[in-house]
Amino acid sequence: MRTLTVRVLATVLFSLIAGEPFAVAQQPPPQITEQDLLDGLKNTSRWLMYSGSYTSQRHSPLTQITPENAHLLAPQWTFQTDTLGKFETTPLYVDGVLYVTGPNDNAWALDARTGKAIWTYHRDLPAGVIACCGMVNRGFAALGDKLFKSTLDSHLVALSMKTGAILWNTNVQEFSQGYSGTAAPLVAKGKVIVGTAGGEYGIRGFIDAYDAQTGKRVWRFYTTPGPGEPGNDTWKGDSWKTGGGATWITGSYDPELNLIYWGTGNPGPDYNGDIRQGDNLYTSSLVALDADTGKLKWYYQFSPHDTHDWDAVQIPVLADLKMDGQLCKVLMLANRNGFFYTLDRVTGKVMAAKPFVPTDWAKEIGPDGRPVVLPHTDASSEGTKTCPDNQGGTNWQSPSYSPELGLMFVTARITCGSYYSWDLQYKPGESFRGGAPAGNKGYSALRAIDPTTIERRWEFRLNQPAWAGVLSTAANVVFSGDMEGNFFAVDARDGKNLWHYQTGMPIYAAPMTFLLDGRQYVVIASGTTLTAFALPPPAQP
Repeated sequence: MRTLTVRVLATVLFSLIAGEPFAVAQQPPPQITEQDLLDGLKNTSRWLMYSGSYTSQRHSPLTQITPENAHLLAPQWTFQTDTLGKFETTPLYVDGVLYVTGPNDNAWALDARTGKAIWTYHRDLPAGVIACCGMVNRGFAALGDKLFKSTLDSHLVALSMKTGAILWNTNVQEFSQGYSGTAAPLVAKGKVIVGTAGGEYGIRGFIDAYDAQTGKRVWRFYTTPGPGEPGNDTWKGDSWKTGGGATWITGSYDPELNLIYWGTGNPGPDYNGDIRQGDNLYTSSLVALDADTGKLKWYYQFSPHDTHDWDAVQIPVLADLKMDGQLCKVLMLANRNGFFYTLDRVTGKVMAAKPFVPTDWAKEIGPDGRPVVLPHTDASSEGTKTCPDNQGGTNWQSPSYSPELGLMFVTARITCGSYYSWDLQYKPGESFRGGAPAGNKGYSALRAIDPTTIERRWEFRLNQPAWAGVLSTAANVVFSGDMEGNFFAVDARDGKNLWHYQTGMPIYAAPMTFLLDGRQYVVIASGTTLTAFALPPPAQP
């Protein structure tokens, strides 16, 4: 007994010295199977991936919280970190435990009943890590007894669900060249799919797949094609080498078609298009890749030769819709450039496309699928005013889709801005924007959009441009947040305000929900605090 105690103390001491996660004792973690991932949110006691399911609908079948009782929601617990920065995460939830990533490469396993930490993970980052838009992370992926996480120094790590210990650690790309990892990975067919951030630093973007058991890379798809590859002729000279096309938000997956759908970021430099004449494939695009090989099956470019920093990394939402009387496999995406698109996800053909916010850079999307661009809308040395602004009609914030109502719920940004460009030379690891935006005034609204017609059904207006994602439920409740710190619920049918709670900090994350002990919980990250809400427990007899 004494020998065992000494061994335990020695293990704890070694963990503290080495900076390894130290875990409070817990039950063995469940095994997350491929079938579990395919089932998505059918099991309401789990939330197993960033967007809830492979369709990325962020729509829960739970019905306990309704438009009639949502006003009774109350906080059950809060978890506050001891680190600076802000949450942009969506937690995973598995059988009583929340798995949460946070700023500055921290992560936690939390008891979902109390919010108390079970284990803590921290990565000591090397000097010189570059992240254009905050030292953030958006979430875990899971398979078996492993969690998978991107790191700010451009690694991919696998952690033990039980302890938070590192099981493997793979270097994705050299961080000193401007690469970083902020997106939640996506697990499909035993592979961990992950993108890269760094589009403002002259990187060459890519999407990678890694073996979930070993961390060995299985395939890589470059978003700026090299010589001899289709699309390279859309780049002037060697500009593809620093062409950007970052892939910094999680994609979606269709198991039946075996296709990964992933959005790509702006070309580099952001605002000076003279350096990179051409359409600049496959930036500001959506690519459909074979999940086994990473081979390109089709692509659609939303903003050819973009000079407005309109990343197309918005999450593609998959559904089966009736279009012109026929049931079709579609992909829906509210784009940063101000247009809402419904695409055939088998072929990439545009089925419907219209602006969902004020947009004046293009007249329409033509019959060939290309935007009919209006003159004098590119960034210029004297500045060009264009709508939307560089942050877009929406950005990386997650939408949701209700199959029952046939409505997509989007955090829309109603803004205009001016775009300036200038000459510059590429230097590894330094900003490579070639200009700057100005303006960024306006407001936001949570908008309900019919994806078959791109018509707005209702909106819930917010005071200033917002960054919160959206969650909807089968009970016709939609949850989101704003920059004033309000976490709120509206009726999915008409946008009527049902409830709000002041969290105290701006909300940059998307809500998630789960069932625990017969009660529906809704969790939101705000600032560096995670809060769980639920209805009052049933009265005891």
